[in-house]
Amino acid sequence: METTRQNKIARLLQKELSDIFLLQAKSMPGVLVSVSAVRISPDLSVARAYLSVFPSDKGEELIKNINGSMKSIRYELGTRVRHQLRIIPELKFFIDDSLDYLEKIDALLK
Repeated sequence: METTRQNKIARLLQKELSDIFLLQAKSMPGVLVSVSAVRISPDLSVARAYLSVFPSDKGEELIKNINGSMKSIRYELGTRVRHQLRIIPELKFFIDDSLDYLEKIDALLK
């Protein structure tokens, strides 16, 4: 069960990460990245961000690129939220495949 503070910080991180990926996605034509959810640990030290990627076949490659530039993303996030947070959490990125799962279920039902 997440506390109110965890929820507020998760929403803040989701908004700021979305803005960061929006700016970075301009350099990658044909790829759409959105942050679908952010979960933060109870001690506020680790944030797990779930990314939805379109087209989904480029998801693995994109996650590798994002994990490779993790330090620059965390630095950019730190400059954006430095007045709200004292410690910037460690970021971990995962692919959110819930849309693919929904498409698969729809195909099976038809």
